[in-house]
Amino acid sequence: MTTRPSPRRSGGRSALLALFLALAALLFGSGPVPAAAAGAATGAWWEPASRPAPDSGINVTGAPFTGTDTQGKVRGFVDAHNHLMSNEGFGGRLICGKTFSTAGIADALKDCPEHYPDGRGALFENITGGADGTHDPVGWPSFKDWPANNSLTHQQNYYAWVERAWRGGQRVLVNDLVTNGLICSILPRDRGCDEMESIRLQAKKTYELQDYVDGMYGGPGKGWFRIVTDSAQARSVIEQGKLAVVLGVETSEPFGCKQILDVAQCDKADIDRGLDELYGLGVRSMFLCHKFDNALCGVRFDQGAIGTAVNIGQFLSTGTFWATERCTGPQHDNPIGLAAAPVMASKLPAGVSVPSYASDAKCNTRGLTRLGEHALRGMIDRGMMLELDHMSVKAAGRALDILEAEEYPGVLSTHSWMDLDWTERLYRLGGFVAQYMHGAEGFIGEAGQKADLREKYGVGLGYGTDMNGVGGWPGPVGPDAPNAVKYPFRSADGGAMIDRQVTGERTWDLNTDGAAHNGLVPDWIEQIRLSGGQGVVDELADGAESYLTTWKSTEKHEPGINLATGAATSASSSEWHPFTSYAPGRAVDGDAGTRWASDWSDDQWLRMDLGAVHRVGKVTLDWERAYAQEYRIELSENGTDWRTAWSTTAGDGGYDTAEFDSQPARYVRIQGVRRATQWGYSLHEVAVHRT
Repeated sequence: MTTRPSPRRSGGRSALLALFLALAALLFGSGPVPAAAAGAATGAWWEPASRPAPDSGINVTGAPFTGTDTQGKVRGFVDAHNHLMSNEGFGGRLICGKTFSTAGIADALKDCPEHYPDGRGALFENITGGADGTHDPVGWPSFKDWPANNSLTHQQNYYAWVERAWRGGQRVLVNDLVTNGLICSILPRDRGCDEMESIRLQAKKTYELQDYVDGMYGGPGKGWFRIVTDSAQARSVIEQGKLAVVLGVETSEPFGCKQILDVAQCDKADIDRGLDELYGLGVRSMFLCHKFDNALCGVRFDQGAIGTAVNIGQFLSTGTFWATERCTGPQHDNPIGLAAAPVMASKLPAGVSVPSYASDAKCNTRGLTRLGEHALRGMIDRGMMLELDHMSVKAAGRALDILEAEEYPGVLSTHSWMDLDWTERLYRLGGFVAQYMHGAEGFIGEAGQKADLREKYGVGLGYGTDMNGVGGWPGPVGPDAPNAVKYPFRSADGGAMIDRQVTGERTWDLNTDGAAHNGLVPDWIEQIRLSGGQGVVDELADGAESYLTTWKSTEKHEPGINLATGAATSASSSEWHPFTSYAPGRAVDGDAGTRWASDWSDDQWLRMDLGAVHRVGKVTLDWERAYAQEYRIELSENGTDWRTAWSTTAGDGGYDTAEFDSQPARYVRIQGVRRATQWGYSLHEVAVHRT
């Protein structure tokens, strides 16, 4: 059993240093104070004119690389998935400790009050990791038990540790604003559980961190931590050798879009207002669902005991457990966790238990909903990038269908939570991939699976540390392991020397501590080099350029003109209903909530008159459940003489994109040949494009 340590004996250099720091604090107060930093003497731009005292060491010497390479490309690593401010989420007491504090490091790096005196009250920590149900809660200056690679509820993103990652070569950091209202409601908290309120607060604190760092460097705009809102701004920051920080959102019920007993608790107006607000805050990438099925999409399941706990959490939040079905393609969702989670199970109503699941049903029944499609199109309209991770296979496939139809490159997978079979579709669109921060060997193994695709599409690679994201991080390999890091070592670009990281009385060593906090990212990259050679590190160094390329292409995207919008239409038949119209014009009215439906027989067609002859090269079809297994796209200039431009005998419903050589046509006809269901043919929307 771990107990709180007794006071340390005085004596030796460490005691003298501690006495000096204590005197400095008494004389100068607890806020930032002038320090004899290297920058003050040498004028080095990367060293602050002042730093709080006492504070963490950086333990990196040498200038950060600036500018571009001989081809004009920026260089640098991309942490595409981090949570700098998640201590402000979940009610404020899931992640203990702060990224920064104007009161100094002792205030920033302290445990949550319920963790004292010996960690027994750390509910979530003891469920998910940690030692044996107890831990030493003292952070600064001893850090006996935290942060640790297997401690999921203690601060890993203290600003000086982020600074060390930057000094080691990182040039892009995506700060995903994250929370979960249900987790908030069952844990100790010191604030409300509204998810959008938490997102606003985390964005505010990120801007405050930028101001805090700027204050050390002489004023606004002078620090290394730069929040960016467009790709050109990010490129400029990286060329200066600084860290471009992008805001993202990863939350379970954005805009209040939860679902209760499968009934959406938001509407399109809520989504539009929410997207406008997020964009105004500077958010440029986003997950539409996370952990729980919501009104926008179904999720990719969690595994093990955490999976069971999350499934129970979904029931408590939505009234439904996850539901599965057989997958229709090679992609599948993660296996559902079935291990016991007694703490969460105790919160279920009497007589309710987690259901069992068929072993051959590996896909979530829930995909991308119509509200989810509205949100996705809203993101496209605003030039925001979609995160595919956490989407169910069914939802991700539908999202990719829509993105491909729109030729929209803004798609990301940032921490290995996407079926790898989607990778080429993502790269073909122009998207960006980052892998989870696995151990070096595991990271290299995953990278090798898609190395040929990265070479084919000429893209770099990123990593997602998921720090402060309750994920677990690489453990120690031991000082005698073949890939043990030898300190000090040179940074990947060769311009800096990196030694063991020191914070207070604790010296961190990747070999014996694992990836306990963000400051050890450079050490982890060195271990990747030792494990797999320079090749993967070079691909990681190309990550910044690839990420910016995806972002810039997203910003430049111009939506194609839909020639069919409002076109005159006719059909072989229309299903009759006393209260709803299924007329042919419903398929071109711009409303995905309406549809054309034919009679229940095979040989049926829908025709559109574009009003004049245009070059036509692409037709997209949004099928209802009654879809065609075999059908043709036919074109005509006069409405009499028809030619087949495209056909299939293996239609699978959903969202189809038919592309063919551009050719002149005034009339476009979808000719059904064979139905896939007992019903007729039914289309929510048809779009016709020039190319």
